[in-house]
Amino acid sequence: MHQSISPLPAHGAPVITALIKAQPEHFIVREWLGFAPDNEGDHMLVTVRKRGANTLWVAKQLAKFANADVRDVGFAGLKDRHAVTEQSYTVPSRQLSPEAWLAFSGDGFEVVNAHKHKRKLKRGAHKGNEFEIKLINVVGDKNELIKRLEVIKQHGVPNYFGQQRFGRDGNNLRMAIDWFEQGQFIHDHHQRGFALSAARALLFNAILQARIEQGTWNQLLNGDMANLNGSNSVFAVDEVDDLLKQRCIEFDIHPTGALWGARELLTKGAVKELEQYVADKHQIIAQGLCSARLDQERRALRVQVRNFTWELVDDQLLLRFGLTKGAFATVVIAELVGAEAEVLAEGEDG
Repeated sequence: MHQSISPLPAHGAPVITALIKAQPEHFIVREWLGFAPDNEGDHMLVTVRKRGANTLWVAKQLAKFANADVRDVGFAGLKDRHAVTEQSYTVPSRQLSPEAWLAFSGDGFEVVNAHKHKRKLKRGAHKGNEFEIKLINVVGDKNELIKRLEVIKQHGVPNYFGQQRFGRDGNNLRMAIDWFEQGQFIHDHHQRGFALSAARALLFNAILQARIEQGTWNQLLNGDMANLNGSNSVFAVDEVDDLLKQRCIEFDIHPTGALWGARELLTKGAVKELEQYVADKHQIIAQGLCSARLDQERRALRVQVRNFTWELVDDQLLLRFGLTKGAFATVVIAELVGAEAEVLAEGEDG
């Protein structure tokens, strides 16, 4: 019951086999902040292009360069190490000019843009990410592949947490289980956060999988909590009417699943019963999250794959698309290739 959930595809069995991340350049991520720099203030908003370097390590290098505390370095989200990624950081930088920052680089990273900014960049401050992913050694029925791509474009994909959230070899989840079952408290702040996120992800994925098995992952039910697309705003759905159905079809709103924590579930009726049933199957984790004093929150059960295009040439498939923050590109790939496609993806997409 405590192992990470292998995502159940929503659109059917895999239609191809393929290799992802044969090299970092086959997995390109560009963060989309959704706002412009202030061009004034005591912080520097820098865009960093990195290859084979993780987000936290780069933050430490930026802090050293600015002679700042790494805790004062801001970034919006974690990005995959085994990829070529562009993401933004803010660094307290009263003395260094934008030109000085543009000349700064290190092992596996370089600063490609720099502007003054007023505020520290907070986690989750970005709107989403743009992806360019190449799959090679593609084998399978090309007609079925095109059909599946069209289905994903029209209906989106389940908003699973990718296997990356559970850590390499499931270490983040294992830390949470050792804490909840054996009382091995995690003193390191970052490690504790990773463990709690993994435990929450396990329960959410299990709830989402139950909704997929039920055939309701992409539709609203009476008693649901709906999420307004692209925001953290949610509202109760006591009864589904034609207007709500249409808004759901148009990706304006989405059904949600529980991000487990203390306090009462927000859902009602059969939806609440399903979520509670899943939590009861993972009782130790659910109770551990409550003991950690996390509040009940919600996450959309599905995600729209924006601006989805593809190029299929011989045995190579190039995918380009955008996802809202917190969504995992590997989940899109899993609807084509299957869960095994995630093995090479060891960082965060969010």
